[in-house]
Amino acid sequence: MEENNVTKKCSALFIGGSAGSLDVLLKVLPLLDPGIGFPVIIVLHRKPGADYLLTSLLSSRSKLKVKEIDEKENIDDGKIYLAPSDYHLLIEKNHTFSLDSSEKVNYSRPSIDVTFQSASEVYKEKLVCFLLSGANNDGIEGLKEVKKNGCKVIIQHPESAAVSYMPAQAKLHVNNIDKILKVEEMADYINQLESL
Repeated sequence: MEENNVTKKCSALFIGGSAGSLDVLLKVLPLLDPGIGFPVIIVLHRKPGADYLLTSLLSSRSKLKVKEIDEKENIDDGKIYLAPSDYHLLIEKNHTFSLDSSEKVNYSRPSIDVTFQSASEVYKEKLVCFLLSGANNDGIEGLKEVKKNGCKVIIQHPESAAVSYMPAQAKLHVNNIDKILKVEEMADYINQLESL
């Protein structure tokens, strides 16, 4: 029987990060199984401009197709999507992306909080959210909302983060975190998400 959203344990993986997280992605993305059955959506704090350089860099390291998100684009399994700079990323109920230029949240646009909260309302318990290295509180409130909606919460082990503040704050303020992973453990965990 073909697997569908009714039987899937993971319908989408969202990864949020700031300072120090690009190095993590460059180590993890090459190890992801090209046959994973869910989309990977990445929200990074970054400066506006030269977007194609980051997309090109991540593409060169991944067996999966990597692309920057377009407004109203359908979310397809087995692809890696990168949130564009200077827009908040929202998820619509019909599983498309929406880009928003409203005020910054936690001094950030895109805000990890905004995206995690939006995704948790759509994917419910079949969402997995992963918070990486970073220097501010963005992502913490989003992860709290994610847990309320029954989703999985994973954070980078603060000791393995180049900038430990963001995952350390999550560890301190988010209840019932599902996993705290070192960089070398991440790819295996992600590759097994559909069976966990």
